[in-house]
Amino acid sequence: MAKKSKTQRAKASAARQARKAQAAELEAKGVSAEEIEAQKKAEAAKQEKKAVEKAKPKKQRFKFLKEVRSELKRVTWPTRNEVLRWTGVVVGALLFFGIFVAVLDNLIVTPIVVGISSIGAGV
Repeated sequence: MAKKSKTQRAKASAARQARKAQAAELEAKGVSAEEIEAQKKAEAAKQEKKAVEKAKPKKQRFKFLKEVRSELKRVTWPTRNEVLRWTGVVVGALLFFGIFVAVLDNLIVTPIVVGISSIGAGV
């Protein structure tokens, strides 16, 4: 189990002291042990109810957008020169492969298909 920080230990100690002081105050007023236990159970039930209410998503609709914004702050964005350089590379590759496919289609594939279809038509 992880070691508690000084702040966590101080808060826990303060809470214990407050509970002891409250119990001593109730005993001084003449409240019985059963009533103290009943009051503790009622308070525990209130705290549990508050915890359940806290667990309910209140404004979850903007949580996603906040997370997206924080994630985008961590992105390493390219510089303007890098974007222009890679845009040129992509456009060059598109032109090369477009011309390659056009040449392949018009000079190689089409004559072969025409030759095959003329053989079948001559029969």
